[in-house]
Amino acid sequence: MQLSFDVVGQLPPASPVVLSVPHAGRIYPPSLQDALRVPLAALTALEDRYVDAVALAARRDEATIIQRTARAWIDLNRAEHDRDPRLDDGAAAGHLSAKVRSGLGLVPRRTSASGELWRRRLGGDEVIARIATTHRPYHEAVAVALSQARARFGVAVLLDIHSMPPIAGSRTRIVLGDRFGRSAAARFVRRMEMVAAGGQQEYSLNVPYAGGYILERHGDPIGNVHAIQLELDRSLYLDARLDRPGSGFDRTVALVREMIDALEEEALDLPTALAAE
Repeated sequence: MQLSFDVVGQLPPASPVVLSVPHAGRIYPPSLQDALRVPLAALTALEDRYVDAVALAARRDEATIIQRTARAWIDLNRAEHDRDPRLDDGAAAGHLSAKVRSGLGLVPRRTSASGELWRRRLGGDEVIARIATTHRPYHEAVAVALSQARARFGVAVLLDIHSMPPIAGSRTRIVLGDRFGRSAAARFVRRMEMVAAGGQQEYSLNVPYAGGYILERHGDPIGNVHAIQLELDRSLYLDARLDRPGSGFDRTVALVREMIDALEEEALDLPTALAAE
């Protein structure tokens, strides 16, 4: 089976820090395109546009998992049960999360700019196939990298890298998420806050993005696996149209690199850390 993502870097990981980029995919399968009721360009609103390029430029020897199939196919930051009954024939009735109700469930149904995305409903078996071939393998790859990093170093830190549109009426350019302290020890978040402040970037913690299913699934601070979501304002690294890498790209890469270094230093300073083999 051909994987929908790339694993860059060696396994077992050479660093306790593992990078994940789940929403920057730009591959749109033909069956997806055939089902669209809007222009294909409308789906770029769901992309974390070119944040994969930022992650690849910032990494050194960190294991890095990058999704290549577009988020419109399936959203890796949603749980398998976050299925939308207004789109998916296999979705269960009952309580729906706010994300599902807004149309941003496991398979996105709509965007605020374009409205409804699809010409037809999805069969339950179609969504099950996407879970089996795309969603589960990605999470298994992240889990393996984290498990191997923890086995080697005594601790593992997942940095889940995303990007966001500029927040209207706010100067915030970076949002750090740790699910309000549930997915990572505070010392790791403090180090990232220090880097953001040192880079003279306005940042916030958990507002408006606290982290989603990836942090919920993989963060286990008691078990020495910490997970933090990093949201970068796209105006930091894209051009004025928020379409292609722009003049701030190198500066943003340097900032992300500094954050990775800070997380690695903090991880290796923990009493549970082991000497690298």
